[in-house]
Amino acid sequence: MYFNNKTFFPWTEGKNIDVIGFGVSNAELVFRLAAAGASVTLHDRRKAEQFRPEQLDRLREAGVILALGEDYLEHLDGEIIFRTPGLPYLTPQLTEARRRGKTVTSELEVFMELCPCPVYGITGSDGKTTTASLMADMLRAAGKTVHLGGNIGKPLLSTLDLVSENDVCVIELSSFQLLSMRCSPDVAVVTNISPNHLDVHRDMAEYVTAKRNVVLHQNGFSRAILSADSEGAAAYAGDVRGTLRWFSRRHPVENGGWMDEKGDLYHSVNGRAVSLMNRSELKLPGLHNVENFLAAASAVWGTATASQICDVGRSFAGVEHRIEFVRNKNGVRWYNDSIATSPTRTVAGLRSFDERLIVIAGGYDKHLSFDPLAPVLLERAKRLILTGQTAGQIEAAVKNAKGFAESGLVIDHESDLAEAVRTANTAARSGDVVILSPACASFDAYENFEARGRHFKELVRGL
Repeated sequence: MYFNNKTFFPWTEGKNIDVIGFGVSNAELVFRLAAAGASVTLHDRRKAEQFRPEQLDRLREAGVILALGEDYLEHLDGEIIFRTPGLPYLTPQLTEARRRGKTVTSELEVFMELCPCPVYGITGSDGKTTTASLMADMLRAAGKTVHLGGNIGKPLLSTLDLVSENDVCVIELSSFQLLSMRCSPDVAVVTNISPNHLDVHRDMAEYVTAKRNVVLHQNGFSRAILSADSEGAAAYAGDVRGTLRWFSRRHPVENGGWMDEKGDLYHSVNGRAVSLMNRSELKLPGLHNVENFLAAASAVWGTATASQICDVGRSFAGVEHRIEFVRNKNGVRWYNDSIATSPTRTVAGLRSFDERLIVIAGGYDKHLSFDPLAPVLLERAKRLILTGQTAGQIEAAVKNAKGFAESGLVIDHESDLAEAVRTANTAARSGDVVILSPACASFDAYENFEARGRHFKELVRGL
């Protein structure tokens, strides 16, 4: 049956629809479907007492049926089943539902299929949110109405009927969202590919395959922007059907953004380079943010002008929880980098500073190796304060790394983030930098990295 952005929700009236998970992706979708007249069953592994009372009241007032607790995935009988991105696509109950002829999809998949305007999609192991935010600001500078969503901003399906064909959508796409997607964005950006989320994906091959979907279903009129400095991202070039552009901070590219040895930034079209600015003019620190800027510039080139792109580069101060300055207390600068949920993200964050740092790290175990992080910690950190499930693993990686004995690195273990902040505050002296850069997810102690970052900022501001 044919739908568009105006007809989808009216069509759901009277339909039985299952929504799995009441997280960021699906919360508003539940109420939007209920308001449209659908019979909605919410399936969530949490028990009723784990919800806020006002959440339960609102759900019941909307007429939503609740299937909660350990057996929440039983009786998936709806005509449409919306899965939460974090639930593996091959979960047995979902496989069985597909076998019975049920439509298993996600909020973002439906939005992508029905969106009436151009979609800019960004994926990668690191840098997605910053790149998406830069692109959104560049497109706004070009006069576009921008809808920012996916893993950043807000879920977009619940507002589908408000999107105009003259607008643009900028969507951050995780591997969880991409795994089952069969619709690629008009403009696709891959920032880099490195090991991540191996606690959810069966192996690295599945993770790489999921990311590939961002370009695999594009058409000949689409555009793909790949990192020339990331072997994993560059490997997708053979799947690109439309225009291919690159970005690199290491060498010139014929089509796309690049940086020379002096730090000057350019964008080339068929080998003709347009000078943009020097990296020193970027407000965001770090070489990884040079890459994010170049990726964003290559994605919006032709819609935003060079001047508009550069204006954003000079003014964009960053995104919450991404090397976010929190305060200066007695000459000590504190930074929140809670988004660093993998070792590679923490490496990039630590390399943004010239000083040797006091680093707070550790958290939920995503089954990633900390060996690549260890030498950077030895180089960039003077004190390492560890907490969470992975504290022992990080310490072992550091102590096994070449040069540990002579590094002088002090390692502390604390029971929680509050104790880690107190220890850092006691150890820090004027001129020091303290950064929360966990290299791990937060699920052993917090709902998500945002909650962890907010708690860190509260603790630091309370010193």
